[in-house]
Amino acid sequence: MRQDVASINRSVFNAYVSEPGLLDEVFNENNLVKDHYRKVFTQFSRYSTDDLNKINEYAKLSFFNQGVTFAVYSENLKGIERIFPFDFFPRIIPNKEWEKLEKGLLQRTLAINLFLEDIYHDKKILKDGVVPAELIFSSNFYNREMININPAGGVYAHVSGTDLIKHSDGEYYVLEDNIRCPSGVSYVLSNREAMKRTLSNLFLSHQVLPVQDYPEQLLAIIQSVAPDGIDNPNCVVLSPGMYNSAYYEHSFLAQSMGIPLVEGRDLFVDRNFVYMKTIYGPERVDVIYRRVDDDFIDPLSFRADSVLGVPGIMGAYREGNVSLLNAPGTGAADDKAVYTYIPAIIKYYLGEDPILNNVHTYHCESDGDFRYVLEHMQNLVIKPVDESGGYGVFIGSKASKEELAQYKRIITANRRKYIAQPIMSLSVHPTYIEENGCFEHRHIDLRTYCLMGKKKQFVLKGGLTRVALTKGSLIVNSSQGGGSKDTWVLE
Repeated sequence: MRQDVASINRSVFNAYVSEPGLLDEVFNENNLVKDHYRKVFTQFSRYSTDDLNKINEYAKLSFFNQGVTFAVYSENLKGIERIFPFDFFPRIIPNKEWEKLEKGLLQRTLAINLFLEDIYHDKKILKDGVVPAELIFSSNFYNREMININPAGGVYAHVSGTDLIKHSDGEYYVLEDNIRCPSGVSYVLSNREAMKRTLSNLFLSHQVLPVQDYPEQLLAIIQSVAPDGIDNPNCVVLSPGMYNSAYYEHSFLAQSMGIPLVEGRDLFVDRNFVYMKTIYGPERVDVIYRRVDDDFIDPLSFRADSVLGVPGIMGAYREGNVSLLNAPGTGAADDKAVYTYIPAIIKYYLGEDPILNNVHTYHCESDGDFRYVLEHMQNLVIKPVDESGGYGVFIGSKASKEELAQYKRIITANRRKYIAQPIMSLSVHPTYIEENGCFEHRHIDLRTYCLMGKKKQFVLKGGLTRVALTKGSLIVNSSQGGGSKDTWVLE
């Protein structure tokens, strides 16, 4: 079908149809396989439907044996815990392409850290009018408890997850930044393990950069920002508990790093120091990789009804006796309205043009943008500025007249809460559709992971390719029923 190779069994790609206007990551405009996918495509084309079903079952078994699960909260799935969906046709990124992405991610993360340090101290960028002060101070994620606090090493966003799409013009665009408690990295490692187990010969025929060093790199970042004078810090992962949708990841990372997984009830504060309860008595804790949101981290400082955090932990943090990753208040930089200013933020602090472009974004609080959004809503994606996981996303082209009218009223009632973006044509990739026994194209994006510590930086080679498993859907989030692929960065 796509390649002049006589031995290829084309039946499993019979349903694969390229669509004009969509960037296909595997096939070029002449329907020929791109060079870096040639081996993979040839191998898959030689499989029968029975072979692919067996491979799919092996992959599921691998995830089952690893205990890889995710709680889904979409309307139809009712919060059930299920095996994380994995597609075994890998996404491949050539090294030259990846090098540009990595430089852009480091640039963006560095600028965001400088921005966070500024808005909680001198506020120069606000005084200079580069970013509107009222935009920052009205953000639900601006944490006044962080004013004039100096995190160890001056780092606020130690772990960032940047979502990228590849558009029909062949360029990558940043869709959004995730800086509060970005999740999904455990699935990157699990995907790689599943790929090695199910298609080891195919994997070994490529020189793929490793991802298994992420826990080691994360631990080094955690240790690097220990309080002053602590040479051998005691570090923990703080989880909301087993009912959190990303609990698998919390336990996976703690186990992989060889540090305790704790909940708020396992810790207490005494004289502005944090201690962990153990069978041998209290043990001081120096660094906490927290997966608990700001509002719940300390009932004495934030929500008084929280049972997930540790009373008094912000006092210990303010005194410099414990380090928190990510720092409270980092959400002020991943507010989707602030996202529109990231190119200006990069220019302001680094004196550089952004390496990675933003998607053009309209903020409904601006009168001109608001009018444009109301007039062109059917051509836009509307997002709340303070949600994640794909929740609250409204795609105008999929909506009825009644839904458009209703959403106009919702936006008008709270303009600060919403931004809008053009409907970008996310690239597509062959994906195995189990019920059809063949490959079809599905939309994908890429969540990348950047770590920043005291004099330490690291970008995970590849990240998490997320797949919108529903035909025609642009929603790739796992919490909305999406799946993922192993992402190969080639040497």
